[in-house]
Amino acid sequence: MKSKNRISVIMTAMLLLVFLPYNMAQDKLPKVVILATGGTIAGAGESSTGSAYTSGQVKIDHMIDAVPNIRKLADLRGEQLSNVGSQDMSIKIWIKLANRINELLAGDVDGIVITHGTDTQEETAFFLNLIVKSDKPVVLTGSMRPSTALSADGPLNMYNAVAVAANPDSKGRGVMIVMNDEILSAHAAKKMITTPVQTFQSPQKGLLGTAIFGQVTFFHYPFGLHTTKSEFSVDGVKKLPRVDIVYGCADMSPDLIPMLVKAGAKGIVIAGVGDGNMTEATLKAAKKATSKGIVVVRASRVPIGTVLLHGEVNDAEYGTVSSMDLNPQKARVLLMLALLKDRSREELQDLFLNY
Repeated sequence: MKSKNRISVIMTAMLLLVFLPYNMAQDKLPKVVILATGGTIAGAGESSTGSAYTSGQVKIDHMIDAVPNIRKLADLRGEQLSNVGSQDMSIKIWIKLANRINELLAGDVDGIVITHGTDTQEETAFFLNLIVKSDKPVVLTGSMRPSTALSADGPLNMYNAVAVAANPDSKGRGVMIVMNDEILSAHAAKKMITTPVQTFQSPQKGLLGTAIFGQVTFFHYPFGLHTTKSEFSVDGVKKLPRVDIVYGCADMSPDLIPMLVKAGAKGIVIAGVGDGNMTEATLKAAKKATSKGIVVVRASRVPIGTVLLHGEVNDAEYGTVSSMDLNPQKARVLLMLALLKDRSREELQDLFLNY
């Protein structure tokens, strides 16, 4: 009997030696929460080789289960915050998303991944870059092909996004986008191509790094103030001031600006030609708007480059603000947040220089 007891003790000890390291390793995995908002990554179509599909059809738990070995990267769980195509992404969802991220990161969560459609992903990323109050990693990802497509890119993008969110070297780099093996900053990422998998690029400031089958390598830190150094907050905010974008073109209609002012716009971003330029008549309309306290920001429809302050347009004379290297859609995000308080033209310009 004593011999049997001794054998039982030895076997129990051996089992503990086998399973205890595994359990300890599981306990040490970083905690990552995936917040799902919909998009193509959650899309489904009738054909695996057709281009037609509907966004936001697959729930996050099914998406996680479809990615092999993803739970080896992190102590992982998902939450479904919305399920829309990103063309229907709204300020209401942005605020809900930002508040939930700040709540999670104030606790024991080590990183956040957000699944999101690509059409407005850069805008959501930039908004969160200005609002999140933590240096813990926040990573957006998505896909260009729906979950039912032949060679769907969503599973590997999500795997790499979780790897970046779980990586301690990701701290302090602001909000990031991870797709197609690349890590891009929220400030610099731009959707440059309509449907191919290499849609997001950072042509002016370059990649932050790469994430290749979960192997994360960083090259540098992003430009501009963000997250813990950002002055912006949506605590208690239900909606943002209205800001519209006017697309510049040859012989553009100057009456668009007074029409938007009449409709209630507090700010207008001009997606101008070249160096943020517009017709003489539109420039006069912009000056009239700024004299009434409406903020007009000069951006450019050109995908790469900086809108020069006091370049072809003397911004001080016309009361306009240069977007610097922010494209029109990101300039709109920054301006909406900036207009939550009264600021002078010079104070607004400083924001575009520093964020």
